[in-house]
Amino acid sequence: MSWKTLDDMDLAGKIVLTRVDINVPVDGGKVTDATRIERIVPTIKDILAKGGTPVMLAHFGRPKGKPNPEMSLRITVPTLEEKLGSAVTFIEMPSRDALDALPEGSVVLIENTRFTPMEEANDPQMAGFLASLGDIYCNDAFSAAHRAHASTEGVAKLLPSCAGRLMQAELSALDAALGNPERPVVAVVGGAKVSTKLDLLGNLVSKTDHIVIGGGMANTFLAAQGIAVGKSLCEHDLADTALAIFEKAKAAGCTIHLPKDIVVAREFAANAPSETLPADACPEDAMILDAGPETVAALTEVFASAKTLIWNGPLGAFEIPPFDMATNAAAKAAADLTTSGTLTSVAGGGDTVAALNQAGAAEAFTYISTAGGAFLEWMEGKTLPGVAALEG
Repeated sequence: MSWKTLDDMDLAGKIVLTRVDINVPVDGGKVTDATRIERIVPTIKDILAKGGTPVMLAHFGRPKGKPNPEMSLRITVPTLEEKLGSAVTFIEMPSRDALDALPEGSVVLIENTRFTPMEEANDPQMAGFLASLGDIYCNDAFSAAHRAHASTEGVAKLLPSCAGRLMQAELSALDAALGNPERPVVAVVGGAKVSTKLDLLGNLVSKTDHIVIGGGMANTFLAAQGIAVGKSLCEHDLADTALAIFEKAKAAGCTIHLPKDIVVAREFAANAPSETLPADACPEDAMILDAGPETVAALTEVFASAKTLIWNGPLGAFEIPPFDMATNAAAKAAADLTTSGTLTSVAGGGDTVAALNQAGAAEAFTYISTAGGAFLEWMEGKTLPGVAALEG
């Protein structure tokens, strides 16, 4: 990897512009989930330990290029101070003179970078202004790295740049999963629609040895093979696309795994009466809401034969029992193999994180990415501007 880390930089006496993601949920004027704030703590503390002054740049919400008091980052200051164990100076309109005048050991948070349209436009003038505030640029926001904004890409080209600890961990985990993985590699791709994951599947068939397709997506692949799926969620118009993916996988030596058995119900509701049937036996008036135990057993064997697992999306309607069985059981199998040291497991995407947490498996995975869109674009093989800018 050609990007630098905090270990490569001399930070003593330097102002370190640090792009973070603290776009946290709030309710009633308080942060309700501090996970993103907790994950930047190692970077901020390292900068302080090396004698630098961390000046945090971040966005919050979607203010659409205009100041909006309801989307001020000021609301995060109490939680930042609690997690960092130090005071945080909040500055609405920064200047280099004001930053230079701060006492040693200060931690600074600048107001929402998206309060001007220049941020999302990656305006060179804003990038230049940001660069004038600091001596070094540190990007610790992988989750925003798929955006070419002034605070994620433009400024990185104007200052000596490096990855923060969270970005470093994310990039190292992703490289271990797809960049330079131990083989065999298995990918779990689930979710509702094939149409949202075409780029992902197209990239993975040439990078992995096995692809497990689950959730509503699997119904489209079953239907493409002429298997009736009843009233299930299914994109029948993508049958040809699904068959083309089968062909591409075959040519690349990648095996696609679909459900061997299915759990069906007549209504989409928690604890609805359900039955487990062979994958080709879905009644006309029923819908497929999960994979069955035979499928889970087969997947466990695939996982056991692999060295690397990358997971994006659930295997069924995991939000409602009992249709969370396949996701929970497969996740636990992957977690057990990871704990035993035979599998490197990396997962990401909103539904994925929620599903693995629900299964009680998340903590055992080698790495869980909370980066959402950036994680998905990386899995699709796309260049992430915020990462590319660090490789200059």
